[in-house]
Amino acid sequence: MARAVTIFVAVLLLAYLALCAALYVYQRSLIYFPQPKSWGGPATTQQLQVKDAELVLTARQSTGPKAIVYFGGNAEDVSANLPSFSEAFPGHAIYLLHYRGYGGSSGSPSEAALQSDALALFDHIGKTHAEVTVVGRSLGSGVAVWVASQRPVARLILVTPYNSIQELAAQRFPWFPISWLLVDKFESWKYAPQVTAPTLLIAAGQDEVIPAASTEKLYAQFKKGTAALKVLPGTSHNTVSQHPQYLPLFQSML
Repeated sequence: MARAVTIFVAVLLLAYLALCAALYVYQRSLIYFPQPKSWGGPATTQQLQVKDAELVLTARQSTGPKAIVYFGGNAEDVSANLPSFSEAFPGHAIYLLHYRGYGGSSGSPSEAALQSDALALFDHIGKTHAEVTVVGRSLGSGVAVWVASQRPVARLILVTPYNSIQELAAQRFPWFPISWLLVDKFESWKYAPQVTAPTLLIAAGQDEVIPAASTEKLYAQFKKGTAALKVLPGTSHNTVSQHPQYLPLFQSML
């Protein structure tokens, strides 16, 4: 009987370790869902060469000093934002980044790669635009916070932001040692205190992906007087941009 129990426990342990290994190996396929570029043509497409990849941008050019750079969600085709952004912000150049593996950009996404690419894009834009507003939605909010902690952005807008991906993953997989397994942690809370630009956090009132507590924890990390939090009622994680006050909130910052 004792031998049978030992064998049973050993089998369970091996199965658990196998699941841990699978989570580790395939974790990025659970975070990133690359999307093709569906809107625009050559006139609204640019390439940015970085050291180990060629990135695709959906863009609207402008010769003025103001620009908006946008980092999207993990399953977002950012090109679809160009028509509404162009109408809402006629005086701004607009740059929508297709992450590595998304929209024709080469390479594979990772936290380190996205951070490096985002800084390269900001530096590239900064050569021709003195006033750059950085916007990040969902996954991209972590990228945007990182950029704002490292560069003199004019303003920072975060849509459905989280405190950290690690916390969200730990809630989703409570039986696994996520802090050991997860490589791309996107710990926005670490970088928020370093942000000095005026910041707006926009939360969905009924967000089923990012808990309100996660957004509120991030909000509390910004220096007093730096950030404001607005909740759009009746919206979910994916419908927040359909609220009639969504783009007007952007405009209030610009």
